[in-house]
Amino acid sequence: MDSAREKFNLSGPTHLTTVNWKDVDHQRSVAASLVQGVYILERDRHEKREGSQALAPPWWEFFHFKLYRQLVDDPNSSIFGAIYELDLSKQDHSLSVNEMPHYVIAFRGTIRKGDAFSQDLQLDFQVIRNGLHQTSRFEIAIQAVRSLVATFGTSNIWVAGHSLGSSMALLAGKKMAKMGIFLEAFLFNPPFLSAPIERIKQKKVKHGIRFAGSMITAGLAFTVKAKQKNHSEDPFIALSAWLPSLFVNPADHICSEYVGYFEHRKKMEDIGAGGIERLATQHSIGDLFMRAIGKESEEPLHLIPSANLIVNLTPSESFKKAHGIHQWWRTDLNLQSRLYRFR
Repeated sequence: MDSAREKFNLSGPTHLTTVNWKDVDHQRSVAASLVQGVYILERDRHEKREGSQALAPPWWEFFHFKLYRQLVDDPNSSIFGAIYELDLSKQDHSLSVNEMPHYVIAFRGTIRKGDAFSQDLQLDFQVIRNGLHQTSRFEIAIQAVRSLVATFGTSNIWVAGHSLGSSMALLAGKKMAKMGIFLEAFLFNPPFLSAPIERIKQKKVKHGIRFAGSMITAGLAFTVKAKQKNHSEDPFIALSAWLPSLFVNPADHICSEYVGYFEHRKKMEDIGAGGIERLATQHSIGDLFMRAIGKESEEPLHLIPSANLIVNLTPSESFKKAHGIHQWWRTDLNLQSRLYRFR
């Protein structure tokens, strides 16, 4: 029996019969729906649902998008991403075409059933070890992004992803931002690889742990940098003009550390320790250790200088719902939004 959660008419944002592309709630709901469309594309493939039996198309057709291209993994032919093209002829003509996305590149997260699961699990491990940039899936993804930008220009292109797919979108966005191309990004439940400090209830204890961690990390970073002979432009600073939107649920321990990551930076600035935190916030201890012993290390994927952080404060019944994509198009959300810029 088909899951009701896969059917757009039963679980999608059917209230958005007209999309106002200036409305951030509409933007969030559409971006999340397009990511859900990738999940259902892969499930349709696995269940061999074709034609009128396919459940994926309504997730983009409802908003007048067309499926421009599927992104398929080499090892098992699973669909991990999709490029959608907006039908501009069906949009509200009171808005400029520059106020709406012309193309959206979306990436799904881990699917726990079917033949895609083993490959997704390997990709999850690569995220943990900071090796996503070395995978064939990411190579396919970044080539698709670069090709789209080269063909249609740098504006009106969005990237979006959920969970593992959020890591893919974040890495692609960072790669492009280093080239001076700032894509609009919607990152749902992006993994933050850290001890779950945010789950500690006592605020003083939590702040104390973060303060100690900042001092240690900044000290190690200063020592490692002092030993380096070449001082090229810091890639972290080069990324500071890019402002991706991060959608985080505090009850989801996979992404909740982003809340503390940005809040702690602000607290350190308030107590006059902004310089220490600006250095600490760019590094992880694991990354610094690898560099200290002379091994090349890619900058930590999850660390970013600037972001629009949107936190869902609506109570979640379970971790599954706190981490799920469905929450992001609900109409009754209690959202807290804050812009953080790295200076």
